[in-house]
Order: sequence, then C-alpha cells, then structure tokens
Amino acid sequence: MMKLLLAVFFSLTTLASAHYTFPSLVVNGQTTPAWQYVRRTNNYQSNGPVTDVKSQDFRCYNSAGSATAQTYTGVSAGSKIGFATNGAISHPSVTNIYMAKAPGSVADWKGDGAVWFKVYEISAVTDGGSSISWPSAGMAKVEFTIPQSLPSGEYLVRIENAALHSASAQGGAQWYISCAQVQVVNGGNGNPSPLVSIPGLYTGTEPGIMLNIYYPVPKTYVQPGPAVWRG
Repeated sequence: MMKLLLAVFFSLTTLASAHYTFPSLVVNGQTTPAWQYVRRTNNYQSNGPVTDVKSQDFRCYNSAGSATAQTYTGVSAGSKIGFATNGAISHPSVTNIYMAKAPGSVADWKGDGAVWFKVYEISAVTDGGSSISWPSAGMAKVEFTIPQSLPSGEYLVRIENAALHSASAQGGAQWYISCAQVQVVNGGNGNPSPLVSIPGLYTGTEPGIMLNIYYPVPKTYVQPGPAVWRG
C-alpha cells in the first residue's frame, strides 16, 4: 500500500512539475512578487492547464477567486513588460500576449466583449517538413515592448501559452494563462486593432491549435489569433 501511495505521489509531482504558471509581472527587467499584479489563477497550486477555449476560464483563468490583484502604476508606453513563470516553459508551445483597455479602473473589470488586441507572439519555426522547433520552450520570462502609440489608461495584459504536445485532437492543446493589471502612462493616439473577444477568439480546431506536431512533421505552422498590433 505504501509503495502504491508513493507511486501516486511521485506521479502527481512529476505531472505538476511538467506544468507551469505565469504568476509574476516583469517591468523593465524587474520581476515583481507572485500574484501581486497578476490575478491569481485557479491553477496556482496544481499548475494544471485550461483545455476548453470556449470556457470563461480561457480569459484569465481565475473563476475560483476574485480579481484582487494590485495595478502596477506608471508604466510608460515604450517600456518593456512581460511575465515570469514559476519555473520554465517545459512543453513544445507557442505564445501570444493580448491587452485590453478598461473603461476606467481595471481592478474589477472582467474584460468582456471585443476589447482584446494582440501585442506579441512567439511562433514555431519550420523548414518545410524536416523539423519544427519551439522558441518558447525553456523560457522563464516572456517580455515585449508596449507600443509607443498605445493610449494611456488601465489595461489587462494577458498571456496565453499553448502547449501542443497532445494537440492532435480537439481539446488536446494545453493553455497556460494569466492576466496582469497595469496603468500605462505617456501613451499616444494609436488605434489598436483588430479587436477580439476572449473567449470567442478560437474554436479549438484552428490549424495552429489542433495538429500533430510529431508525424508527419508540419511543413508550416499557422500562429493562432489575429495579427500583432505594433502601433
């Protein structure tokens, strides 16, 4: 019995260690404390993924709690921000980062409607069918530069990392998601687009979401989501 319990324990430990969260906001190279400016996700202990792209958890993965994060104030447009993991990205995966401007305070804003725009992506690298590689794999931080023309205001910043090692059937992709709260200052007069709803953005059958990454090796890869808005 003891051996069985130990086997189960180590199996669960291994499973959890293979997964990850994005608990910390990074601002100009400085990593903030876990869950201070990032809304604490349901998987903050289990590290488990979201698999249903149509669920409300696909937005910020925090249905089990409330939006109690602090808002990081005074982040200038043109600054570098991002997310840090609680370990490292350990799966073959691609990454997108979206932002959404709150109508006022972001503290208790849910991000409903077509308000999200993509600001950054890390795709796969292909060479016509001989190999496919995953630049996101192994990263402990994912950072990007806020477009200089982004209007000032309070924003949700959302990262989604799609692990594709089991993505050959619908619902097989594993999504690791977090939302941070930031106040952008010294912004411009840009018009972010296209705007999309989350959930509602994906069906789960897109060619970059439902695919076998092993055989045959994909000749090309289509990054999920809209084009990146660069300002």
